[in-house]
Amino acid sequence: MRRGTILVTGAAGFIGSHTVLALWERGFDVVGLDDYSNAERSVVARIEALGHRTLTMIEGDVRDGDSLAAALRAPDIVGAIHFAARKSIEESFLETRSYYDVNVAGTLAVLQQCQRAGVNALVFSSSATVYDPAQPAPVSETGRTLGASPYGRSKLIGERMLRDAAQANGQRYAILRYFNPVGAHPGGSIGENPRGRPGNLMPVVCRVAARRQSQLSVFGNDYPTIDGTGVRDYVHVQDVAEAHVHALEALIEGREALSLNIGTGRGTSVLTLVDAFERANGVRVPFAIAPRRQGDVAAMVANVDQAALSIGWRAKRDLEAMCRDAWRFAQTLA
Repeated sequence: MRRGTILVTGAAGFIGSHTVLALWERGFDVVGLDDYSNAERSVVARIEALGHRTLTMIEGDVRDGDSLAAALRAPDIVGAIHFAARKSIEESFLETRSYYDVNVAGTLAVLQQCQRAGVNALVFSSSATVYDPAQPAPVSETGRTLGASPYGRSKLIGERMLRDAAQANGQRYAILRYFNPVGAHPGGSIGENPRGRPGNLMPVVCRVAARRQSQLSVFGNDYPTIDGTGVRDYVHVQDVAEAHVHALEALIEGREALSLNIGTGRGTSVLTLVDAFERANGVRVPFAIAPRRQGDVAAMVANVDQAALSIGWRAKRDLEAMCRDAWRFAQTLA
C-alpha cells in the first residue's frame, strides 16, 4: 500500500542509501537529494537494483533552497529525513568553517523549505558526539551534551534549531543520535566507501584486510578500558536505517518530539573489533599502536531503552554480521 513520499537528503550516502531501501520496504515512495560530494553516482543504480524500482533523484547541494524546493514538489510528500552533512570528527578540527556551513546552514535550509512545503515530519541525523565524553557509559538521552569537536557542536546546533522550529511553527521532529554505524547491505552492493582517507574504523579495517593499506593505526592503548583501546557502540547500518523508518512513522502517526539514541547498548574495543573481523572473515588485519587523536574519548556506549519504548526499535544484528557484511562489500571495491 502506498503511504506517501519521503524526501531523503544525502540519499546516495552510506546510511541514506540503506534507508531508501528500508522506506521502500515499508511502502513509502522516495525522492532523494545528493550532491555526490561523498558518494558515487553509481550507488543510485545499485539501490534501484536491490529495490527493483526507480529512485527519483535530484542532484543538488542541501544548502540550495531551489534544489530542496524542487524535491519537495514531488507528489504526496509526507515527511523528510535529513542525512546530508559532513561527518568526520578529525577533519572537522581542520575544516571547521566548512562543517558549520554544510551542517548548520544545510539543516536550516531543510527546515525552511519543509515549512514552506507544509512538511511537518522531519527525522534529523544527529550523533553521539553531541554528548559530554567525560560522563560514564552507557549514556542516556538525558546525559550531558557538550560537543567535543566542531562536528559534534554542529549537530548540537542542528538539534537546537529543530526544537526552536517545533515551538515556532509546530514542526514535528525526531533527533536520532546514532553511535557507530558499520556493516553493509548483505547483498554486497552498497556500503561505506568514503572518499579520501576514512575517518571511521571499519573502512580502514577493510582496506587493511584487502591489502589496500599496510596496517591499521590504533590510536591509543592507554585508555581505562578492557584492553586500553577505545570502546564504541557499533551498530549495523541496516538497523540504523530501520530506526529512521520507525521514527518517521511515529511522527506521521502524531508524535511531536523524539530524541533517541541509536546503538546496541554494547561496547566493543578497537582490538575486540579487529579480532571479531579476523574470525568472521578468515583474514588478517595487521595493526600498530599510534598516539591518541584529538577529539577521541575512552568509551562511548548508548543506553538504548528509550528507542525501544518510544518507537519499538532495537538493533537486531550482531558484531559478526557487521564484520561479515562490511567485508563482503569491501571486496567489491578492490
